[in-house]
Amino acid sequence: METMHSQLRIQDISALLPHRYPFLLVDRVLSIEPGVGIKSLKNVTINEPFFQGHFPGEPIMPGVLILEAMAQTGIIFAKNTDPEGLEDKLMVFAGMDEVRFRRPVVPGDQLIMDLKLIKRKSIIWKMEGKASVDDKVAAEAVLIAAVQ
Repeated sequence: METMHSQLRIQDISALLPHRYPFLLVDRVLSIEPGVGIKSLKNVTINEPFFQGHFPGEPIMPGVLILEAMAQTGIIFAKNTDPEGLEDKLMVFAGMDEVRFRRPVVPGDQLIMDLKLIKRKSIIWKMEGKASVDDKVAAEAVLIAAVQ
């Protein structure tokens, strides 16, 4: 049985993901249970480049970037679940289902991503994800990733 991993810091995350600023959207991993699920966070600040145009005077984090933060969390999960099999592999979005946006995410929020593995078949990983602020769901989706 796999054990629960403790937190991963930004240095650990950067070692697992190819993304870099301004597109690295996971600041910390709070917990990982390989083969089961992961919880991560993104500190949303007014300094984010997308707030310059989305929207001036009413900054809201774009929904597609919330989904991207969830997807990056899923990659970290997959690489912790199968470190040898995915070591030098690229994982990409293959699909999204049941996407819903429930509330806006704004500067000052701490976005918590919580993903659970639904199934893994060959190179396809399917996960159920929720992104929340203050225990209120901001977005939810079924995310599908493929190994390249």
